[in-house]
Amino acid sequence: MRSRLIGAVLIVALTSLLPATATAQWLKYPTPGIPRLPDGKPNLSAPAPRTADGKPDLSGIWNGAGPMYRFNIAQDLEPQDIQPWAEALFLQRVRESRKDSPLAKCMPVSLPYHQFFNMTRLVQTPNLMVILHESPNSPHRMVFTDGRDLPKDPNPTYLGYSVGKWEDDTLVVTTTGFNDKGWLDSAGHPVTESLRVTERYRRRDFGHMDFDITIDDPKVFNKPFTIKTQRLLQADTELLEDVCENELSRARFTVDTSIKVSPAIIATYAGVYELAPGREIVITATNDLLYVRGLNEPKLPLIPTSNTQFMSTATPAGFEFVKDGQGKVTHLIVRGNVAEQKAVRKSP
Repeated sequence: MRSRLIGAVLIVALTSLLPATATAQWLKYPTPGIPRLPDGKPNLSAPAPRTADGKPDLSGIWNGAGPMYRFNIAQDLEPQDIQPWAEALFLQRVRESRKDSPLAKCMPVSLPYHQFFNMTRLVQTPNLMVILHESPNSPHRMVFTDGRDLPKDPNPTYLGYSVGKWEDDTLVVTTTGFNDKGWLDSAGHPVTESLRVTERYRRRDFGHMDFDITIDDPKVFNKPFTIKTQRLLQADTELLEDVCENELSRARFTVDTSIKVSPAIIATYAGVYELAPGREIVITATNDLLYVRGLNEPKLPLIPTSNTQFMSTATPAGFEFVKDGQGKVTHLIVRGNVAEQKAVRKSP
């Protein structure tokens, strides 16, 4: 069996500190018990399996709950929904290219991050659900469904303590007992020991699951919020072992925070840029920070590498603002994994 190894990262400012996506294992070994279509493909619309007691059987390997939220769990929130100290710490961590992330130290990030990242295996038994994550250092969780209560005075941990109960065909999992060392997402929203996470799992049919997660940490957010997503069964595959060795090279980790761009210059870049008819990029400015929408970028500020060049902190994308002889911004060049793209400025 192959494993994924997260190698040493020498310049944190140029990396997202995320493991690379790897191909699945045992590609030609069909998962037992999967209903098949005439062509042999999994029939994901078949009825959901049930256990001997009539409950839906959630067992299986499921895809991550959504890529954007693993970078920024507060993707859909407004500024007033976040405590000022927490937002300031989050932006500081982004500016420092997440050099102190639990990922950089080969430690678990948080329960929400692991749910939104890579694949997850659910193993359901009558009194216990085991959750295995294909995430850094392959963390696992135990969800007790035997009727016990949450511990009253738990020893705080990265992934907390979980109990579950059934509400009709939905498994509701409540988790508390977190430490304050984790990050809610890879970009750096903080966790406190007051965090309470509620997950809801409902298997609609064989291959589709409704998954909701509610984040309630009154020391970080001014109100609880819920993210509703769907997860797809991943048939005929297995999880990869995931090993992190970043901590072996921490002495060589460097972050260049010397490049500063004034808010006045940042403001000149805000506007709408057209890649092609019907395809627009929206650049917004907040003080000395730039944000981009329209290129599958999470709601994270860009990091300056010069007065006119910026980089994403989540993807390989780079952005260069081009000016004419009078100093007016005329277009934007986007560089990344794909060919260089030019976006003409439409409006300030």
